[in-house]
Amino acid sequence: MNNQAPLPLPISLSPYEQDEIQRGFITRVYAWMALGLFVTAAAALVTVMTPGLLMLIVTNTMLFFGLLLAELIVVIALTAAINRLAPAVAGLAFVFYAALNGVTLSILMMVYTSSSIAETFVIAAATFGVMTIFGLTTHWDLTRFGSLLFMALFGLILATVFNLFFQNPAVYWITTYAGILIFIGLIAYDTQKLKNMSLAVGADGEVSRKASIMGALALYLDFINLFLLLLRIFGRRK
Repeated sequence: MNNQAPLPLPISLSPYEQDEIQRGFITRVYAWMALGLFVTAAAALVTVMTPGLLMLIVTNTMLFFGLLLAELIVVIALTAAINRLAPAVAGLAFVFYAALNGVTLSILMMVYTSSSIAETFVIAAATFGVMTIFGLTTHWDLTRFGSLLFMALFGLILATVFNLFFQNPAVYWITTYAGILIFIGLIAYDTQKLKNMSLAVGADGEVSRKASIMGALALYLDFINLFLLLLRIFGRRK
């Protein structure tokens, strides 16, 4: 005999209710993303204002790559364990990752002028905003481009690692412009995916809160990578 409670019947939502759910979920996602960017900027600024720490990161290769490894571990652990974590713990992990990222990105301020970093940030933010609006409003189904974008991203990672050893200028610029196009596409793709996901997870509740953190992480990574690639073009070295 089956003692499980019967599954609830699907509830038909009006277009207005769907819009409200999507708006609430997307607002939470972007609030988390904005918090992550703020924490990253604050951590980078604190690191720059602490010359001893900054020089330690710059001169100690093992420490720098250790921080990068720690970032990777946090992202993998958060993604793998999100279903078992409380929303508060997942949120703290996201903030911790954003802070670590800010510490490692602080070395950019030793390479590029502050004005060019600020200008590039504005360009990245404007591009991100345009593609976000496109992802939220387009009637095209962008999910069919997901596999293609992730395959291109995998190829970009391989080419970038390859060029760390060979330092080929042509490969450097090819990966730069290709990477910009890939992350522009991923911003629109991830935005539409989150919009569609919102109706499944709802605007509130534990599942929705954890999904919003993971959505914020995806968009945060899209933005940071787009910013770094644009900095190759628009950044002015000191």
